[in-house]
This record gives sequence, C-alpha cells and structure tokens, in this order.
Amino acid sequence: MLLALFLLTPVIVGQAAELPKPEVPALKAGLGTCAADFVVKDADGKPVYQATVHAKIRYGALSVKRMDVEVNTNDQGKARIEGLPTKARPIVYDVQKAGSKGTVEQNVATGCEAALQVTIK
Repeated sequence: MLLALFLLTPVIVGQAAELPKPEVPALKAGLGTCAADFVVKDADGKPVYQATVHAKIRYGALSVKRMDVEVNTNDQGKARIEGLPTKARPIVYDVQKAGSKGTVEQNVATGCEAALQVTIK
C-alpha cells in the first residue's frame, strides 16, 4: 500500500500543476473567413479586463449591408472576432472601458487574419 502511494504521488502532483488556459472570448460573425485577434492594454502596458471591442461592418455590393459586432476581453486583455467578410470597407474597431478609449483599423483586403494591439488611454 505504501508502494502504491509512492508511485501515484507524482501523477497526482503533475495533474494539479497543469492549469487550463483561460478561454479567449470569440464572436462568430458568419460573414466570411477573415478574423481579428485583439490584445488590449492600458497606458501602463497592463492587460485590460472586460474592455469592449465594437465595430460597424459595412459589406456587400456598394457596402449596403451593415452589421454591428461587439465582444469583451478576458483577464489577459484578449478577444477574437471570427467570420469577417473577405470583401468589405476597412473595419474600424472602437475599444473602450470606463472612459478610456482607443481605436484600431483592419483592412480585410490586405490583411484577412489580423493580430491587433490596442492601447486605451
């Protein structure tokens, strides 16, 4: 019995040390295959929790169709929007939290998969 306890201790300790990665909030727009990954930081360079990332997407013939998308960041300041259209006007993302604001732009014609860094002030 003592031998079994001795052999199982490393297995139990190894399982306790593995922490799951925090899930990145993702919004699926369902308009295409493009995506945008966000990392939001404050003026001190620290991640911002629950910052709101918002954009009005204009797409389709003559940019007649419109869709508002919005997602909040996790505790690491990360968020993702998937399913953006491959043909659209440049998308301007407004990021804000508690009066602090920042903006960043994505042109899906030149960068379908974008990793965007935003500093809010």
